Amino acid sequence: MKRSGFLMALGASVFVSIAGQGVTQTPLGKAIEGDYAHLQALYTHLHQNPELSFRESQTAKHIAEELRAIGFEVTTGIGETGLVGVMRNGKGPTLMIRTDLDALPVKEQTGKTYASSVVGQNYLGDKNLPIMHACGHDVHMTALVGTARRLVAMKDQWKGTLVLVGQPAEELGLGASAMLDDGLYERFPKPDYNLALHVNAGMPAGTIGYTSGFALANVDSVDIRIKGVGGHGAYPHTTKDPIVLGAYIVTALQTLVSREIDPQAPAVVTVGSFHAGTKHNIISDNAHLKLTVRSYSDEVRETLLSGIARIAENEARAFGLPEDLLPTIEVEDTYTPATYNDPDLVKRSIPAIAKAVGAENVKETPAVMGGEDFSQYGRTVDKIPGFMFWAGAVEPEKYDAAKAAGETLPSLHSPFFAPDTKRTIITSVNAMSAAALNLLEKTDE
Repeated sequence: MKRSGFLMALGASVFVSIAGQGVTQTPLGKAIEGDYAHLQALYTHLHQNPELSFRESQTAKHIAEELRAIGFEVTTGIGETGLVGVMRNGKGPTLMIRTDLDALPVKEQTGKTYASSVVGQNYLGDKNLPIMHACGHDVHMTALVGTARRLVAMKDQWKGTLVLVGQPAEELGLGASAMLDDGLYERFPKPDYNLALHVNAGMPAGTIGYTSGFALANVDSVDIRIKGVGGHGAYPHTTKDPIVLGAYIVTALQTLVSREIDPQAPAVVTVGSFHAGTKHNIISDNAHLKLTVRSYSDEVRETLLSGIARIAENEARAFGLPEDLLPTIEVEDTYTPATYNDPDLVKRSIPAIAKAVGAENVKETPAVMGGEDFSQYGRTVDKIPGFMFWAGAVEPEKYDAAKAAGETLPSLHSPFFAPDTKRTIITSVNAMSAAALNLLEKTDE
């Protein structure tokens, strides 16, 4: 998940440790339980062989082989290293289910016997990077294959077209756009609905969380490059100090959220990096601020971005800088838009999921300010409704112990993140299969 921050606060959780009990009592659950040996082997392979963004060629090949073996028409190389599997099963709606493929440059420290020891290269050419599935994408892929296997085995119970997408580069926020730009909706059946899931490191395994409406945030990266007039630290009156100016800009930016945004509209402006200068007694002639900016609505996003530019430029004017020395503000074009869960799709899907995994294991959860480029699939001109839900990944016993002790569990992107594999995968496959069967419900012809 891009720029995570996706951990739900333990103190706010209402999940209980009975999570996952009774899941396998349904026919669907029993079938998934019977298939778990295959899924466990797949998960272990994926976990031990992670690949970084836009380097997922072997991962995509492995998932493609899994899908072809059960009858899907599979095309690889979509959006560079993505894949699309299609299965047509009569007249009916088209459903797209998406998984992400990429791992993170993190050295695994879970102590698991199947821990990753892979070292590789990213798309920028940086080499010798330790790689780990620290964000649960290995669970996502396994759940996709598990769902595909169930739906193929149950073809007599649904009608329509199933489109399974293995997306690269989610961690960069670039993979969904790459697949859309490569003709995802033109070269393959255009979906009526889009579904995805994401593990949650703050929920017990066996549980499902959901949010209706805005669920994840717009994520913008902003660079402010401050100019000044450098000189000797003993003679500041002969300079225009960019560090002091930068400090004023950082302080003034805090008023954007506190004084320009409706208090009921979530927004974040965080300065994550402030670089300037080289030596104690030298006043630099430049400084560089790096910001992450989070919002839900497009209107709040625009207010924040325009406000950042206004504050930076006018603070510089107040410092007496001429127009040619005003700061430059750069907003990354490839931002991650907010994920919006279509309320009607959520309302339709949740009862089916609750029936599959147990109503006591399904809870509505607050929206978070993390980002996910699954949002891109619903922001085309087609405005296809989408729904991403959360799958708890923490061993219930560890969850309860941490909550009782007031401790924080390892978050996503942590080298110590290790999901409760069996419960997480079985619950994920149950939930996604149930949601898919509900949307592809067979009706009398």
